[in-house]
Amino acid sequence: MASLLALRQFLGPGSSEITSSQFHTSSVVLAQLRRKSKKPYGKPTSPPRTRLAKSLQPTGKAKRLGKLEIAPSRPEFKRDAVPHEGLAPQQRESPPRRRTTSESRSIPKRRPPNDDADAETQVKNWAIKAHSERVDRRKAVARRPPTSQANPLEEEFDLSASAASSSKDLPTRFSSPPLMPGLLQSLQETLGKDARPTAIQASSMKHLFKEHVEGEKYKEFLLASETGSGKSIAYLLPVLQDLKRTEHEQSNAVVHHSSRKPLNPRALVLAPTHELTRQLASFAKSLSHIIKLRVMCASKANTSSTAKSSGTASKMKGKFEGAGAASDAEFVISKSSRGSRPVDLLVGTPMKVLEMERGRGWNWEERARERAIRIGKVKSGEREDVKDEDGGNKELPREFWVDEPEMGLENVQWVVVDEADVLFDPDFQESTRMLLADIAAARGQPVPVISPSALSSIPDPEVATTSIQSISYPFNFLLTSATIPTTLATYLSNYHPSLTRLASPRLHHLPPTLRTEHTSWTGGNKNADIERRIRRVWAEDALVHSKTATGPGPIKLSKLLVFCNKRSKVEQLAAFLDGRGIKCVALTGGAEARKRGSNHHLDGFLKTAGPAPTGPGLCDPAQTPHVLVTTSLLSRGLDFSPMIKHVFIVDEPRNMIDFLHRAGRAGRAGEAGKVVVFGRAKGRGSGRTEEVKQRVRAVAG
Repeated sequence: MASLLALRQFLGPGSSEITSSQFHTSSVVLAQLRRKSKKPYGKPTSPPRTRLAKSLQPTGKAKRLGKLEIAPSRPEFKRDAVPHEGLAPQQRESPPRRRTTSESRSIPKRRPPNDDADAETQVKNWAIKAHSERVDRRKAVARRPPTSQANPLEEEFDLSASAASSSKDLPTRFSSPPLMPGLLQSLQETLGKDARPTAIQASSMKHLFKEHVEGEKYKEFLLASETGSGKSIAYLLPVLQDLKRTEHEQSNAVVHHSSRKPLNPRALVLAPTHELTRQLASFAKSLSHIIKLRVMCASKANTSSTAKSSGTASKMKGKFEGAGAASDAEFVISKSSRGSRPVDLLVGTPMKVLEMERGRGWNWEERARERAIRIGKVKSGEREDVKDEDGGNKELPREFWVDEPEMGLENVQWVVVDEADVLFDPDFQESTRMLLADIAAARGQPVPVISPSALSSIPDPEVATTSIQSISYPFNFLLTSATIPTTLATYLSNYHPSLTRLASPRLHHLPPTLRTEHTSWTGGNKNADIERRIRRVWAEDALVHSKTATGPGPIKLSKLLVFCNKRSKVEQLAAFLDGRGIKCVALTGGAEARKRGSNHHLDGFLKTAGPAPTGPGLCDPAQTPHVLVTTSLLSRGLDFSPMIKHVFIVDEPRNMIDFLHRAGRAGRAGEAGKVVVFGRAKGRGSGRTEEVKQRVRAVAG
């Protein structure tokens, strides 16, 4: 009652008519609130950036200007029907043999049939009948008309064949022409003389090797194909060949001296991670070593190791003191060591290329202000150099030094955006589009820069066909990806309506050589379950080695790739495996090994062109790392060694885009592989695991 009086005093006058009978317990009130706020039942829809495009068909203005071509699927190998199909196995009777005298004496007299003999005969008849029934069931399933398959991916993409026109008359082998003899020789040294082009490579050879005519519009193509199908070769071959063909034209003095900056590349390849840029640059060098093109990777490995200014510390101290004595003095570091480095192809991330083009430190001031706003030191819209009450400055603004640009963009003729779904994602799209606009401005044809707010509200191309101004870059523009989200498809239809889409028949599917397996947690330590599954893989390798080995030698154990969703999970699992005698590499975005400027921290896992290393301890998982634990950082574009035949996905994939890229690190280029997905078989969370299984079956078909 006292609490009721206190509540009346708190509510103020006019609350005297409230009685205790009108008060409900907290559980009743919360139950009513839950009933009122309960949303109608329905499946949660994924955002457009993580939802696969339902179709690559051009929409809006792109219906009239764009084009979609899908390479025809190659017929699968089928054996002829055997003549005895469907017939039950029969036992052939051998011809009667004459018995000797000793055999005839030892043969017992024939006894009348009993129940045991009848039972044995019935078992034989039952086996024959069961076999015939199985054959009949298989025939009935084969004669059954195909039924419409339910799409478990919530209309993310079509499971049926697309209505697009298939591209015909595609080349079936690498040949010269259209390839240059030197380029063809390098390709055969890399892939082998009997290598056949994949569907996306054949489409590229048909469409991208046409020479550019003066006054004709530049090429705009999207290469969309499943993981491990050779998209890097599909865009590197036409780019390298065109660079070699126009090499003498670009040596004109007017064009060559249009920029006095040290670097003036003629083609750019953009990728989301430094690991991918280094591997792409290495592969481009192997393809161009005969035709002699200069390829450079914009990573810290290419930073000059020589100092820009020579001299001892005492001499530099004296120079600084002398420069500070005069108020208008300047201190200039000699740049004689920064000589010109001719480059044909530059590979890098968008932010690294922007830094080379605008100068190191061009965005440091903006980043410092954003960081200060994030931690609450400076409010948005306020200036840092605010004055104190006595007229003095409270805190002087921090000044940042910006280096001179070291790269010009006037000669760029090709721009390739690898992993386009990432580089046009909200996290990367601003730097990507800013770089593309800088290239267009440097070539004398500036394009409008679209604000991020305008991109966040891109209208449906079917509705808005005239309100959006299309973008036409003054260079050949190629995009490539294994997954096309809805946002990317809409962006291309709105701003690049004349773009031609080249797709493979298995887009948004796993490679056919990649098998899927679902394993359940035991309910105990999950890290121990992962360890047991790893050792089971190595036990299978040992069994295969014992059956196929022709002589003494160490057992070649498979290497495994384990994907986790969080950085903390990566570090925890790696520490557990190390403690159990399994040496592994744990790599996250902030790992110190990534700052060394090379991919040596991934030695033994990435695919290399040279012979496999040999030595003591290389086959021992306790001495040499055989397990790589990482996040989605390494799931994009990297070509891993064929020794990696298993991919473990220990955390539930956030969306099917992540799953396709993670699983696609194995089973590449026709190699066999397996992806193992962990989940709950029963109890809480088992329903979500079953949904993941259905989605995986859809992309594995």
